[in-house]
Amino acid sequence: MLPTPGEDERRAPLRRLVDRQPPDLGPLQRICRAAVVALAASGSGISVMTTDGTRGVCVTSDPVSERIEELQFTLGEGPCVDAFAARRPVLAADLSNFAGFRWPVYAPTARDDGVRAVFAFPIQVGAVQLGVLDIYRDRVGPLDGAELRTAVMLADLTVEALLDMQASGVARDGAGAAGLDVGHRAELFQAQGMVMVQLGVSIGEALVRMRAYAYAENRRLGDVAHDVVTRRLRWDGRDE
Repeated sequence: MLPTPGEDERRAPLRRLVDRQPPDLGPLQRICRAAVVALAASGSGISVMTTDGTRGVCVTSDPVSERIEELQFTLGEGPCVDAFAARRPVLAADLSNFAGFRWPVYAPTARDDGVRAVFAFPIQVGAVQLGVLDIYRDRVGPLDGAELRTAVMLADLTVEALLDMQASGVARDGAGAAGLDVGHRAELFQAQGMVMVQLGVSIGEALVRMRAYAYAENRRLGDVAHDVVTRRLRWDGRDE
C-alpha cells in the first residue's frame, strides 16, 4: 500500500540510510546493506519469489549471506520458503530450536556458517507476492518491537525499489520494459480508474497494485492495463 504522510516520515531515516550506502551498489543491495546497519545484523538477503514459480536469490549484503540464501532454494526448506508460503513473517530467534523438525538440514548448515537467528519478511502488495527479505544475525535473540517495525519498513522499501526498477526498464528477468506512448498512457489512466472501483482503493493504490501484478507476472504495465480495460483481467481479488 502507499505510505501515509506519517508513515513516509517514519521511513525517512531509513531512506537516508539506504542513500548513504556505496553509490556503485544497486538499489536492492543498498537496502540489504542498510538492513545490516539498522538491525545490527550480520547479513541480509532479498530473494525474488512469485506464484508463477520464479525462485532465486536477487541480492545479498555479503558472500556468506548469499550462500545461506541460496541454500534454502537448494534444500527447499528454510524461513524464506516458509514466509513466502504463509504470507507472513517467520521469526527464528534461535536456529537450534528449528534444527530437529522444521528445517532439519537448513538450520544446522546455517549454524555452521555462523548464523544463529534468521528473520524473514514477505515482500508483497495486497495478494501479489514479489519475494522475501531475510535478516541474519550471528547471535541468538528476538527482534524487539522497534526492530520489527524497521524490518517491515525495509520490506516496504524493497517493494518500492523492485517496482521502480521495472518501471525504469529493469524487468524481473533482465528484459527491458518499453516506455508507454500517449495512447498507452491514456489506457493506463482508464485502467487505474477501473481497478480503483473494483478494489475500493485510491487511484494511487490502484497503480501500485497494477505495477505489482505486472512485476509478478513479468509483463509490461501497458499490457496489464490493456487487459483491464478490455475486461480480460478483473481486479476483484481473485485475479491478483
